Amino acid sequence: MTEASSHYAETWKKPHFIKSSLLRYSIYLGTITYLFLAIYTTEVNWTRVAEGIPRGVDMISKFFPPDLSDSRGVILDGILESIWMAVISTIGGILLSVPIGLGAARNLAPTWIYLFCRSIIAVSRTFPAVILAIFAVKFFGFGPFAGFVALSIETIGFFAKLLAEDIENMSKSQAEAVKATGASWLQWINYAIQPQVLPRMIGLSMYRLDINFRESAVVGIVGAGGIGAHLLTSVQRYEYATTATVLFSIIAIVIMLEYTSGYLRKWVQ
Repeated sequence: MTEASSHYAETWKKPHFIKSSLLRYSIYLGTITYLFLAIYTTEVNWTRVAEGIPRGVDMISKFFPPDLSDSRGVILDGILESIWMAVISTIGGILLSVPIGLGAARNLAPTWIYLFCRSIIAVSRTFPAVILAIFAVKFFGFGPFAGFVALSIETIGFFAKLLAEDIENMSKSQAEAVKATGASWLQWINYAIQPQVLPRMIGLSMYRLDINFRESAVVGIVGAGGIGAHLLTSVQRYEYATTATVLFSIIAIVIMLEYTSGYLRKWVQ
């Protein structure tokens, strides 16, 4: 080994994300201390936990066999209503998200439009769907329209933010090449930006659809339509076989959406 090569380490070590050792170990110590205090101050009634485990096992055992009769068609109507809410709110939310997402991309929009659209995204992402559903029920009354409004607002915050970030991280060379041909703004969006973001946006659309379907069960509990009200009623009446039917139906539809999403991504790419 020569004298010059002896100055270099024989093995490569990954550099630390935080270069300052003092700052790095301070963060470690602070995190451990916080977790310890959080766990220590959490009040847990271990007697109730011990009593609750056998009750939970007994409840789950009553799920089987699921009640598939649905003589009045209540479950089917609730599931169809949830599907309607999820599909319409996803489509409506995405249509509104596209111009907001374009305006929220720093490399596309002027500063005032960027700040305005980012404010819309921030506000729409502030509240969970169930809180929005409570206000929507107050404004529009009980029913699926209130759920549609709440889920559409949630979709805007989700989709517009990810669309804007994808546009900001797109390949600049392709965008500049299309612009150099003298393309108009709409042609530039269509030929430079859309091909780069479309495959991921389709996957995210399907993902948002299954999120909206699952959240339709939650907003239904507060009166915003969907299967949630029937799910709550079955639990309150101790009709666990009916509860199992509702839960398994939700799981089956979410799995179907997952496979559909994978197929669509392959087809687009």
